[in-house]
Amino acid sequence: MSVTTELQPFAILREIEARSRESAFGLPQQVEVRKPWSGIGFRIGEQYLVSGLGEIGEILIYPELTRVPGAQPWVMGVSNIRGSLIPILDLKGFISGTNIELKRRSRVLIIERNGYAAGLLVDEAMGLRHFFEEEQTTDLPQGDAVLHTFLKGAYRQGDSHWGIFDVSRLVEHPRFNEVATHA
Repeated sequence: MSVTTELQPFAILREIEARSRESAFGLPQQVEVRKPWSGIGFRIGEQYLVSGLGEIGEILIYPELTRVPGAQPWVMGVSNIRGSLIPILDLKGFISGTNIELKRRSRVLIIERNGYAAGLLVDEAMGLRHFFEEEQTTDLPQGDAVLHTFLKGAYRQGDSHWGIFDVSRLVEHPRFNEVATHA
C-alpha cells in the first residue's frame, strides 16, 4: 500500500468536515429564562394595585346585596355567594373615606383569610398581570398614606406604577374589623 492510498480516506474525512462546518447552523443561543411574578391587577380610583394569585379567590360582578343597618359607610352589605353570606366592603371607601361610584367595570374581589371571607369592591379588575424582578421597586405609588399601610412594595412597568396590595395586612388591620358605626 502506498502512502497516498492510506491518506486518501483521511483527506476525504477532512473534506467532509470542512463542508459540514460551512453549512452547519450555529449552536442555539442560551437565553436566560426569567420567571415572572403573577398577580391579579385592580384599580381603586387612580391607583393601580396588584395582589398575589393566592390572595384573590375570584372576581365577581357586583352582586345583589342586603344592607346592614348600623354599619360603616364602606360596608356595602352582605351577599349570598354560592350559599355563603359574604360581606361586601368598599375598598376605596375604607381607605380614603370616599365610596366607589358603581360603574359597569366595578368588580368584587373575593378574599379568604383565616376562615374569614369578604368581597372587596374595586373600580375595575385588570385581570392577570405579570412582572419581572427588575421591574420591582421600593418606591410606592403616590397616593393616600392609609393605602401605603397595605402595600408591600411596587412594580414599574412602562408608565404604570403598580402597588403590591397585601390582603393579609388589610384583614389584620384593627379598623377593618370594626364594621359597626359608633353612635
